[in-house]
Amino acid sequence: MATGLFLFQNDLRLHDNSALALATQEADHLICVYCLPVNNANRYPYHIDKHGIYRKQFLLQSLHNLAEQLSHRGQSLHVILDHPLNVIPELISQYNVSMIYTSENAGVYEQRNWHTLKGRYPYITFRKIATHTLFDAVELPFDVKTSLPPTFSQFRKQVDELEIRSPITTIAKLPPSPGRLKAFDVVSPMINPKLLADFNGGEKAALKHLERYFTSNAPSRYKLTRNELDGWENSTKCSPWLALGCLSANKLLKHLSQYETDIECNESTQWIKFELLWREYFQWYAHCYGSRLYTFSGITSTLPHTAFYPERFRRWCEGNTPYPIVNALMNQLRNTGYISNRGRQIAASCLVNELSVDWRYGAAFFEEHLIDYDTASNWGNWQYIAGVGADPQQGRHFNLAKQTALYDPSEEFIRKWGGDKYDGNIDSVDASDWPIR
Repeated sequence: MATGLFLFQNDLRLHDNSALALATQEADHLICVYCLPVNNANRYPYHIDKHGIYRKQFLLQSLHNLAEQLSHRGQSLHVILDHPLNVIPELISQYNVSMIYTSENAGVYEQRNWHTLKGRYPYITFRKIATHTLFDAVELPFDVKTSLPPTFSQFRKQVDELEIRSPITTIAKLPPSPGRLKAFDVVSPMINPKLLADFNGGEKAALKHLERYFTSNAPSRYKLTRNELDGWENSTKCSPWLALGCLSANKLLKHLSQYETDIECNESTQWIKFELLWREYFQWYAHCYGSRLYTFSGITSTLPHTAFYPERFRRWCEGNTPYPIVNALMNQLRNTGYISNRGRQIAASCLVNELSVDWRYGAAFFEEHLIDYDTASNWGNWQYIAGVGADPQQGRHFNLAKQTALYDPSEEFIRKWGGDKYDGNIDSVDASDWPIR
């Protein structure tokens, strides 16, 4: 009787989960695990915590929903508050695990954990399948590690006509857990019922939102509204569920194709696919460049003309800069865990170009707060803005006055999020105040 272990990561769903489906087919008993280290006594690099309150809440809700779905199929989700390299060896030893499964992850640290486990246990079968992308690496017309196109436009030209697989059906039955393994609910007590948010985590909420979005006419006007700074219907709002894998990109694309067949196919619906391909590019970009996703010079040999100014960075985080539109966006982010794609570009451009702050601090702050944080998309997009990534123009500098005139001409958004509150002093300390040596 073979015992398998499935390590959930960015695939918190039962629909279109080929990695879990394989485990279901091959294992007689299965242990389902998610590792959630919660010791934040030491802050992460760039002065952030790993999870802000809204990001953590969304994750906990998603895990709770996954646990419920597994329970309905006679299985249990073991959420363990420790690092996988501490947890999995104990489970291997205690339950004689012979097979370990997981979904592909673009994060370099997650990949290192996987390779470490494989090195420690050469007698165990390890299986990893891509569930976070539209394509598998072997389907791409280039080698990801050596020949990834240097720009999105070139990538799109090569993949635009590739056939995209249909999502596989929802898993209906799972192998049982080993008889003596007991599950404990550590997630429910951590969920804050008083924390109100626009998004609810979990596969159930994701599929409900997907159905609601594609039974409206919003997809037909997506390209016209996607840059708006506020408003629920102005973009698909699928990114939080895509980021945690509560929703698969293939499932979203299937709904889009059905909408185009049944309702309308126009430039807006095609733009949704365009954005999905952008997401796809950044996933393979992260696989290609690994730890260079986090380096100051990015994937280039150019060092940006920025540094770390602690006060400027703090003011940017707190929405206390000379730029009302940026202040409003940062206030919205801290108080909701979400800002629009255009808003992210505006805020990022301000930090890099107006405040001359090291882009990595901004990327890390977004990592802490965004409920749709995705390693590849977040760090890839920040490199793009900073001019050290996959941008042929070598950086994007947004004119903040023009952006305000375009997207908040009446300053309604600025007033709503208190963007006009600024104490009038971006640098309280300058060179003349430095001590003499």
